[in-house]
Amino acid sequence: MRVLALLIAAAVPACMAMQCPGSDAYMHASCRVELTTTASCDAARDEIYARVNGQYDAWHDPHNNGTYAVLSDDGSVLELKRVTGNLKYTDKMDFTFTESGSGCKLTGCSESQVNSIADYSTNYCNLRMLYCNTADGCSPVTQDLGASETSVKPSWGASSDASACLVV
Repeated sequence: MRVLALLIAAAVPACMAMQCPGSDAYMHASCRVELTTTASCDAARDEIYARVNGQYDAWHDPHNNGTYAVLSDDGSVLELKRVTGNLKYTDKMDFTFTESGSGCKLTGCSESQVNSIADYSTNYCNLRMLYCNTADGCSPVTQDLGASETSVKPSWGASSDASACLVV
């Protein structure tokens, strides 16, 4: 019983300090990121929208060709979902934007919507593909954001391998 309690506690996503979308799955993988951009928050938000709205003409998801959609945007939290290229899995994610000098601080959280522990960097890639730069091997639509990750925290069992994100 003690082992089960420890396993459950370890698998619960570490999303308590920031906005996360939530999941009905009992145990699920997740990833939280914090990053700064040299671009303004408006420009960062515009680039994320451009990537989502540019599918499949101006942009495609280089992580197994998933499909993103905006669920809501109240001005402080941008909520999205991503369906995998094989249409089997859906993940939800949130981004918050805070002006920081001439740039922007973003926090993001992605959570699997099905029972999972190991995610092969999927939740990390869900987020990263929306802000990564040309130098990272990504293809911005409107501009490079000058994004620099300051914190990446996958849940227990999940991973955050940037090279896994560029696999179509």
